[in-house]
Amino acid sequence: MINNEVKGCATNEPISPKRRRVIEIAVAGVAASFVGLSVAESAPSAGDRLVLDDAEGEPVALRAADLKVGKPILAFAFDKATKEVRNGSRLQKIMLMKLDEADLNAETKERAASGVVAFSAICTHQACEVKTWIAKEKALVCYCHASKFLPLEAGKVESGPAARALPTIPLKLEGDELVLAGTFSARTGPSA
Repeated sequence: MINNEVKGCATNEPISPKRRRVIEIAVAGVAASFVGLSVAESAPSAGDRLVLDDAEGEPVALRAADLKVGKPILAFAFDKATKEVRNGSRLQKIMLMKLDEADLNAETKERAASGVVAFSAICTHQACEVKTWIAKEKALVCYCHASKFLPLEAGKVESGPAARALPTIPLKLEGDELVLAGTFSARTGPSA
């Protein structure tokens, strides 16, 4: 805990409870990195299954049949053996969507499983969630600043302010379960 007598640097005023909490969280994050804990340990990896982002209890693997064409859903990866849901950071949230396979370009089709594609659910502009589908434009839209992404073309930016495509993550099927076949194609979240 930070001592209540500590004064703010610029004003020599007592530190507010809100600022104190921010400092405590930052210190805890630094300490965790020194003992070997990191968000990367919970990053989605090849072989992981997918579970709805708001699922409770033991994770249940999503199947291609669980998705409806043109209806995006949000998910997190989970390790089938340990049942660990990899939700240590919202940057690991995955947007899944089923599309007509005939409409997918070659690059997107290569990463899809039964027409299901997977992208980072986090906008590359300012980290809002991307989960709105505009069917007539065949575009995913970020609700914060209206960046549009083309899931049929590997998440390419249709219009900004986002400057980078949504990172993709390859899928495969094992039986009827959706399984990650690799990791994100690029860093998730906004550009630095």
